[in-house]
Amino acid sequence: MKKKVVLIMFLVIAMMATNVFATAKSTDVTMEIVEDNTCTIKLNEEAYFEKKMIEYDLKKHEVTLQLKIENNSKEKIPTGEMMLVIDSSSSMDEAVGETTRKDLVLKSANKLVQSLLTANPTSLKIGVVTFSTGTEKDGNGYLITGTQADAQEVCSFTNDLNTLTDKISKIEGTGQYTNLDSGLKLAKSKFTSDNTNKYMIVLTDGLPNLAVGYNDLVTVDGLTKVITETKSTLTSLENIDVYTMLTGINNEEATFRTDGTNTYTYGQVIQEVFGTEEKPTKGKFYKISDNEIEKTITKKIYNDLLPSENALEDIVVVDYFPQYIVDNFNMTYVDGIDISNISAKIDTTTNSITWKIDKLPAGKTAIIQYRLRLKDEFDESIIDKVLDTNEKVDIGYKDFDGETKTETSDVTPKIKLVKVPVQIPKDDTVAPEPIPPAGLPMFITVTIGIVIVAIFFGYKLKKTK
Repeated sequence: MKKKVVLIMFLVIAMMATNVFATAKSTDVTMEIVEDNTCTIKLNEEAYFEKKMIEYDLKKHEVTLQLKIENNSKEKIPTGEMMLVIDSSSSMDEAVGETTRKDLVLKSANKLVQSLLTANPTSLKIGVVTFSTGTEKDGNGYLITGTQADAQEVCSFTNDLNTLTDKISKIEGTGQYTNLDSGLKLAKSKFTSDNTNKYMIVLTDGLPNLAVGYNDLVTVDGLTKVITETKSTLTSLENIDVYTMLTGINNEEATFRTDGTNTYTYGQVIQEVFGTEEKPTKGKFYKISDNEIEKTITKKIYNDLLPSENALEDIVVVDYFPQYIVDNFNMTYVDGIDISNISAKIDTTTNSITWKIDKLPAGKTAIIQYRLRLKDEFDESIIDKVLDTNEKVDIGYKDFDGETKTETSDVTPKIKLVKVPVQIPKDDTVAPEPIPPAGLPMFITVTIGIVIVAIFFGYKLKKTK
């Protein structure tokens, strides 16, 4: 029987405790800003992370916080001399959808030139060389091929955008064969001896079947000499940054040349001359399909030309919240912010949100904003306590030098909820009898009453036995 009495007492007390420590309503409190702290993490000499409160509405019990990463370094545009080496063989006229391969290449080359010279109109000069076969004929009326005349200078070094784009747009085919070697040699000869940066961009749709001094279009041995000479010229481009795009090769297994004993496939010639994308013969090599021409020239090669050390990469920001924030506040992102790379909501396993940025280039800023708003009903135990709006921020990133780094900070804005004083109307009436002094708190009073009742009923039950 004693056990039953004790159990009854426990249950009643628990019920009373539940009622005593009940949730409060947001209308019962006001919000105060205790510390308007700004969390600043220096990532390097030119970039930083910042978290701060950007606005608040104390009547609505809400604060808006902003996460910002700013890369203040300046974008380094290529300076010096750049030569475009463009294939003008007849295969460039092949149809690609409603246009031709040549049109795609030339229009993309013009976009590249425009982007580069718009960003740097004074300290970068660009020239253009084409290659295929020459127009000179021998005494029998046959084209003289395999000579330096297979390449032509279309435009000498200039920073005049209109001149360049006009010259590029007017490039015409000059023959059916591909003497890449002549184009490389001519372009190399045009660079000055000035101590400046030098770039060569090669745009072709064919494999070399001629070289300077080699015009055997029949034998495997002749092709071997062409390959050897072209590769030798390519590797000789010292102190020149080379970017090569090869398109139009749809079947690498097809036979390029055979003599019954030895055979060259298209794929073999590609690797012998250019290497692979992973291990290029020189510089950087893109082997692509025709539908990738514009993207490769205007974006990939363009980005290659921009020094990568100015960009922060693989950024991961993890913002952790205290449990009382997760339990008692609603978190929503501010409208208009791109949240494609951030957690849709707070991850309750870690009480955090994660923000990822693949790359933050020089001169760029990334921002995320979110709002914390007190729930209509909340745990009243947090009233009058100083509340951190977040627990800490961890940030990992790849710095300008490619080194992976991590930083953390627990600096955060702080808020407080304060009970609204109850306004009791003044009562001038006289009580009929003295008002008893304030007694014990309700919880204690009720608990004592329950204990007395329980003892009484326990005694009665024992007596009836």
